[in-house]
Amino acid sequence: MDRHISDRIRYVGVNDLAKDLFENQWPLPFGISYNSYLVIGGKIALIDTAAANFSNEFFTNIRSEIGERKIDYLIVNHMEPDHSALISFIKAKYPNIVIVTNAKAVPMIAGFNGISDNVKVICEGDSLDLDGISLTFHMIPMVHWPETMVTYCKEEATVFSGDAFGAFGAPEEGILDCSASLSKSKHHIQELFSDTYSSFEDEMIRYYSNIVGKYGSPVQSALKKLSALDISRICSTHGPVWEKATDKVLSLYGRMSRYETSKGVCIVYGSMYGNTEKAAQALACELEKLDIPYSIHNLSVENASYAYRDVFKYDTVAAGSPTYNNDIFPPVREFIYGICSRFVKNRKFVSFGSYSWIGGSVRLMNEMAKDAGMQVISKGLPFKYGYSSQKCDMSLIAKSINDA
Repeated sequence: MDRHISDRIRYVGVNDLAKDLFENQWPLPFGISYNSYLVIGGKIALIDTAAANFSNEFFTNIRSEIGERKIDYLIVNHMEPDHSALISFIKAKYPNIVIVTNAKAVPMIAGFNGISDNVKVICEGDSLDLDGISLTFHMIPMVHWPETMVTYCKEEATVFSGDAFGAFGAPEEGILDCSASLSKSKHHIQELFSDTYSSFEDEMIRYYSNIVGKYGSPVQSALKKLSALDISRICSTHGPVWEKATDKVLSLYGRMSRYETSKGVCIVYGSMYGNTEKAAQALACELEKLDIPYSIHNLSVENASYAYRDVFKYDTVAAGSPTYNNDIFPPVREFIYGICSRFVKNRKFVSFGSYSWIGGSVRLMNEMAKDAGMQVISKGLPFKYGYSSQKCDMSLIAKSINDA
């Protein structure tokens, strides 16, 4: 991989193609990158580190860029362990290194790494001179941890953004978006995309919806603060470095953090014996007739990660659940709770589901959706015993979606 971002900025991160689940929750079919950067002037700053099991590769990457030169500063933008686990390792390699971060990160550094000495605490707008190039620091709390900040390099019009603007997927070939592509090494997936942004867009949306989606308001505050900066390059801690697609990336984050969507339906369902599944498939057929975009997710077998992604893409959620113990089928209930916990706004909601003696799932799903602020556009379609189009006419649900 070409690690040369510019004469003064080098990439020293690593790709992880072995991990199956990010945060032990979210699938990684294309792997994940842990991005770290060197900013090189008369002095050298390292921005963030990497996950714990990549110490040797990480140090090799650093040495390949600067040889025996020392690193003067370690900038800690974000203390989540996939970026901070090697702080102690780096301090052991460079004993005189100064750790630069904000006050909220200081107890985290002590708690995770046992380090409290040689820490320089900076505040909003403070700068660090590297002899020929400078760094300025801006706080973006709750994007997506309270200590999160970004580092800005005016001379390079570059923002080192922490997890903001990140994406699942390990870039291949190069780290810059003029050359990067999704890694196909893990599952030999062959897909053709017109450009890097197109290949990573779904994985950006999935990353945002899974990890950051709850924090729309803090993201809006961060975007407002960053709008005052001249940004030609975004160096996130996951995914490619954005240069060609910077405007697209900023625009996408703006839309997602405002909970804006396109017309379409995210169909989610769980099914014990196949009847609610048949209803979900029938709804998909009816939406096709009306030329309404949709996605469909069986939450009994599929990780909810992809359904959350599509909640952030489409303006309507259609949830199907059988009544189970006088309640919602657990995978569906958990998913709707996940929408609620992300404070998702401006969504419409419809429901359907089977029951055998006492119903209730449709009513309970509608109540959850209403309590979450979604617009319930239909009373829903509960049906007794097995599915049939006569008992459960999904064209009624499709019509309510189309008319809403």
